[in-house]
Order: sequence, then structure tokens, then C-alpha cells
Amino acid sequence: MPIKIILDKCTGCRKCIPVCPFSAIEVVDKKAKILDNCTLCGACVDACRFDAIVLDKEEKKISTEEHKGVWVFAEQRHDELQTVTLELLNEARKLADILKEEVSVVLLGNKVDKIAQELIFFGADRVYLASDPKLESYQNSLYANILTDAVNKYKPEIFLIGATTIGRSLAPRVAVRIQTGLTADCTGLSIDLDKRLLLQTRPAFGGNIMATIICPQHRPQMATVRPKVFKKPERNPDRKGEIVKIGFELKIDDLIAKIVDTIVVESQVVDLQEAEIIVSGGRGLGKAENFSLIKDLASSIGAAVGASRATVDAGWIPSYHQVGQTGKTVQPRLYIACGISGAVQHLVGMRSSDVIVAINKDPDAPIFQAATYGIIADLFDIVPALTKKLKQVL
Repeated sequence: MPIKIILDKCTGCRKCIPVCPFSAIEVVDKKAKILDNCTLCGACVDACRFDAIVLDKEEKKISTEEHKGVWVFAEQRHDELQTVTLELLNEARKLADILKEEVSVVLLGNKVDKIAQELIFFGADRVYLASDPKLESYQNSLYANILTDAVNKYKPEIFLIGATTIGRSLAPRVAVRIQTGLTADCTGLSIDLDKRLLLQTRPAFGGNIMATIICPQHRPQMATVRPKVFKKPERNPDRKGEIVKIGFELKIDDLIAKIVDTIVVESQVVDLQEAEIIVSGGRGLGKAENFSLIKDLASSIGAAVGASRATVDAGWIPSYHQVGQTGKTVQPRLYIACGISGAVQHLVGMRSSDVIVAINKDPDAPIFQAATYGIIADLFDIVPALTKKLKQVL
């Protein structure tokens, strides 16, 4: 075991026990003992005043040459493929063509054979498929264990996962298990062909700079990518590919939790990341009740309701409406910003919209710098009038 107790130095003082976040230390016969659930975090080493705990964190050596191909995790919910998977598949195709490699997709679910075939039509050369009733709903440990086994067996060079609720939960678990790096919430990907490195670009320091991150020593190079950053590919029903079925074995930690029921919070809410039109409200609304103006306007044109971080933090609207760096990245055909000043973190999430209309009474609001059309006026005058007119016309 890479961590050990030097018995001659250990005094049984118990200082290491309260600092262990996993309760993986006990004292037996006045000597500390490391238990099997130790994660090698090193907290006990720092706490020991007598240097009685030694941790040898030898890094896993990986031959980068034996890792080939670009992988995408196929996210599906209730047997419906999520759009972010197709967006990643399109980008994976571009990266693989530069590297002269194949594109593979990993699909987990129950009775999802049709989805596997669709992935080939959209650009996958190979689909690794694990199909079983136990995989119908996402479960952290089970999905992570299957992906870990698949990565260790087939050794991809690059592995892309959507930065969704599921992806943000799954990706770090897999990265830790295979001991590789992970860049989260990427908004750009490219290849350094000479070094075969994935250049992973993401906003940093509140969106004030764009950082490009590399993973030179470990494989696969893993990244989660925000939805709506890349375009979807064209479907080609004539494409041919291979479907490889992969098995799995249940482990003890896979059985810790069981999904009893799934509750949809708001069945009528339009998914922000799928919406063609979004109407968003900001702090200029003044109070939570005034979001009814935004909802009325959105309803009149079949739009989704978005919100700035300030309104979510104030408790005016649930967090799943938030657009921005810490919310959702969107790419609608039309984005209407009402009473939103245009902080950097919000602009990062909606700047790729085809047309941006800003309504704000402050002529110096940063939102106007990103807007296609700007209306300098009080939203309480403009939004109700616009809603009334649209209801007459539509």
C-alpha cells in the first residue's frame, strides 16, 4: 500500500483521526492503522506531528502512444438522445480527422439500439453499447465504473463529455478512477498536431480571460464541453459503422442507491438549451412578481424563459432558468434580454445567439455592446406593449 505507518514514530496521539474525511484511520494498541477505504488524500500526513505517516504518491505511468481515437459519451434521458451528444460528435469528427483517427461513442441505457444506429448516421465510426434494464436511469457509480472499464480496455486518446448535470457528475468520477486530467466547461477545442495534444479552452477568472489547458502526460485527454457551443452534424442515413456490445459487472458501490421515482419540477418549462427563442429577465425587473411580464412575452411567441444570475441569487426564479457562465450556455435564433445589464458571466452564456435584442433604460449598459438591436427605454413600458402587439399579430 502506498501509505504506511512508521510504528517506531507513531505515539497513538490520534491527531490524524479527525482530519481524515473518510474515517479511514483507527488506533489499535496505541498505533495508528490505515483502513481499506483510504483514498490517499494525504490529510493525515500533514496532521502528523511525528512524521509517522508516509505517503508515496507514485503517479500512474501511461504510454501515450497506445491510446488512439476520439470518444464521446452519449447522454440519453428516457431513451431520448440529448442534443449535446450530437454537438460533441460533430466536433469529435473534426478533431479525429486532424489526428487521422476514428470517432467512437459510448452509449449506456436500456433498449437503446435505435439510438446507437442514429449515432452512426450522425458521424460515429463505432458505438460501444451497454444495454441493460439497470442502466435505464443514470446512476453515478454504475455509469462511472462501466466507463472506467471501457477506457482501460480500449484506451482512447481523447474523451469528450457534455457539461450537463449528468456530465458534470460523471466526468470527474471517471477521471479520478483512470488517473487523468479533466478540463471542465470548455468552450473551444483544437489540436496541436505536432504533440498530439488537445487544446482545451475555457473561461477563467469570471470570464475575464480564456485559458487554454493541456494534458501532456496522461491519457485520455478528458474535457466536458458546454452545450450549444458547437453545431450539430448533418444526418447521413447511408453511413456505416460498427456497434460493439460491452458487458459489465455490478460492484458493491453500484447498489448503494436505487432510483424509486423521477419528479419533473415543471412539465411545461421549455428547455433553455433546446429553445429557438429565449426571453430573459434581469435585476431591472425589481422584484420576483415582475417575472410575470417575461413569462407573458415568452408565452406569446413560444419562447423559453431565461434569467440572469442576480435574479436567481435573489430567489426570484429557480436556478435552471439561469443563463451564463454559472448557468446554461444557449444558442437560440433570438435572445431578448429585458433589464439585464450584461455582466461578463451572463454574456458568456448567450453571446452565440443569432440575434440579440436588449431592452434597458441605461444607455451605458454593457449588454448593448453585444446586442444586434438595442432599445433604450423602461422595460415596464416596452415589454407589455410588445406582448400585446405580438398576441394581436400571432
